[in-house]
Amino acid sequence: MDVPAELKELSATLASIEAVVDLDALRREIADLETQAAEPTLWDDVENAQRVTSRLSYAQGEVRRTEDLRRRLDDAQTLYDLGVEMDDADSRTEAECELVSLRRAIDELEVRTLLSGEYDAREALVTIRAEAGGVDAADFAEMLLRMYARWAERHSYSIDALDTSYAEEAGIKSATIQVKAPYAYGTLSVEQGTHRLVRISPFDNQGRRQTSFVGVEVLPVVEQSDHVEIADDDLRVDVYRSSGKGGQGVNTTDSAVRITHLPTGIVVTCQNERSQIQNRASAMNVLQARLLERRREEEQSAMNALKDGSNSWGNQMRSYVLHPYQMVKDLRTDFEVGNPQAVLDGEIDGFIEAGIRWRRAAETTPA
Repeated sequence: MDVPAELKELSATLASIEAVVDLDALRREIADLETQAAEPTLWDDVENAQRVTSRLSYAQGEVRRTEDLRRRLDDAQTLYDLGVEMDDADSRTEAECELVSLRRAIDELEVRTLLSGEYDAREALVTIRAEAGGVDAADFAEMLLRMYARWAERHSYSIDALDTSYAEEAGIKSATIQVKAPYAYGTLSVEQGTHRLVRISPFDNQGRRQTSFVGVEVLPVVEQSDHVEIADDDLRVDVYRSSGKGGQGVNTTDSAVRITHLPTGIVVTCQNERSQIQNRASAMNVLQARLLERRREEEQSAMNALKDGSNSWGNQMRSYVLHPYQMVKDLRTDFEVGNPQAVLDGEIDGFIEAGIRWRRAAETTPA
């Protein structure tokens, strides 16, 4: 190993990561989040409190991880220089071993900087569905559900089980979990597609080899609120006299209100209340509801586009072979390991990192 060249290359890679991560901005964000977290009323709004604490934990972890790598790299440089100066072979060997570990850790951190898609920073909804293969597919689906749960556990990510449909004989028909961690969607999105298992079926009395298939769908968690901001400049408000039945006061004042939302062309009217102020408030409530529904429809369309568009990455994207040999191989990246049990126990970071790099290369390669 050319240690000086390796040290120089790793230092340059880490410097580019530090620039992308923007440690100073993260430290400012941490200070702000710590102030919010110290507020006595923080947990009055549980959803906001969870967002604040989750983001704080993530930001602190990012800074700590990056600073630790820089410290280790500096220590390795010092150790190697000391070994050369003192002609100490043990120090030089120790520095070389540390560089191997550092290369792996820095490569892993570098992958995170490739997650720059519009939804990549979101939490993830992972849905696992048994496809062809009968009871073996249902059993395989449960194996994959456990795999993602163990992966999340290894990274100290919390998950919520949102829905599970159990199969009659064994395993599951489908399950949906929410992985509650920043960048969970960007990280896990490369897991989307069809996973294939080849093994001797434990459900076949004749011990025959069975191939089964499970579909994995990964979507970002949609961030919604029940309030839509409406700029005054986007509204045209017309007032006119109420018409029709209404009793005293109708047709005597300009109390009816028509509001046009200029960007969308949505028009709402209200004339049921006696005062213009009340009618305007009621009309705004109706407009809010219509705009919220419109936004939800657009978000659903965006989710469907993500789902449909990901098929180009999917189909049979990974094979898990337990017989006649032992191997797990990603069919897009050719990344493979010879220990399927470790993979099914949640050791999938190598596949995820290879998938993210493969996707970025595909996105940046001219058609």
